[in-house]
Amino acid sequence: MLSTLSASRRKTTGETQDARSLPAGPLALVLGLALLAALTAAVAWGSTSIPPGEVWSVVWRRLSGEAPRPGTNDLIVWQLRVPRAVLAALVGAGLGVVGTAVQALVRNPLADPYLLGISNGASLGAVASLVLGLGTGGVLGLGLSGAAFAGALATFALVWAVARRGGGFAPLRLVLAGVAIGQFLSGFTSFLVLQAGDEQQTHSVLFWLMGSLSGASWPVLAVPAIVVPLALLWLQARARGLNALMMGDETAAGLGVHVARLRRELFTVTSVLTGVLVAVSGAIAFVALMVPHVCRLVVGGDHRRLLPVSALFGALLLVVVDIVCRTAMDSQELPVGVVTSLIGAPALLYLLDRRLGSGS
Repeated sequence: MLSTLSASRRKTTGETQDARSLPAGPLALVLGLALLAALTAAVAWGSTSIPPGEVWSVVWRRLSGEAPRPGTNDLIVWQLRVPRAVLAALVGAGLGVVGTAVQALVRNPLADPYLLGISNGASLGAVASLVLGLGTGGVLGLGLSGAAFAGALATFALVWAVARRGGGFAPLRLVLAGVAIGQFLSGFTSFLVLQAGDEQQTHSVLFWLMGSLSGASWPVLAVPAIVVPLALLWLQARARGLNALMMGDETAAGLGVHVARLRRELFTVTSVLTGVLVAVSGAIAFVALMVPHVCRLVVGGDHRRLLPVSALFGALLLVVVDIVCRTAMDSQELPVGVVTSLIGAPALLYLLDRRLGSGS
């Protein structure tokens, strides 16, 4: 018994590491440099191409407080493309982090945060704002993002209440409650879409439901720029507890983890983070499911390494996907969720096939 507990403690604190996993430090450095290059390309490429040197010149002048130069390049770079590229990175990082956290919450490496129904609630709030709102104020004057966030929090409270019925906090009951409530809200969202007043409004709603970063602006960046780093720091501080949670409640309790409290806090943080992400970008599929799984295969299951690597890889992936969405077709922009699904589904099936074939 003591030897088992000692081995569990070593796994929890990260003293042991899968021989096949890569060092997280060098990998994070490579991902960081790749992300910087992708952000530069995202700002430089588009209907009007701008040299990378000019991109960084505009950014430097703006950050240093210099007056903008006359011409369209400054406007395109600073007001249009930089906010969108930064939003893509923030949303991608947030999805990677929230996916990792939910997989620890339900003890399933293939779980998805949308299993909890939070994204369905956010989508319902946003669609209600678009379809039923008056003018640009949205439902009760909340606007699109505010209504989406309110829907996410309301769904969080409902799922929490259902999952807690009868006492206790079982992961299976939480998932079942989230799936059931999420499907109900999804059906109601579809009903609201059918009530859209005109074809253009229906197109806008469906485009948003498939994921879109076209609404990026400096004011929109404010909330995710605060929430995503804070959520990452909070989860990073509890990485050992997440490691223990993945080994089972009894083992985690034996290692001194307050399991019920950690799950309660984890559910709250993931719900708030999911609501913020859906509010600013719509429902983007597969990123939160695929990114943690890929990173776990590369760096192992220790959340002290897994969380920052998932954040960097998620940011890089969504910035690259957004470049594809903006430049793949001349006449229109592709929804982000469509491209992530087309990339994510085959990639995940390939990884699963390799994992099952190797017996791991």
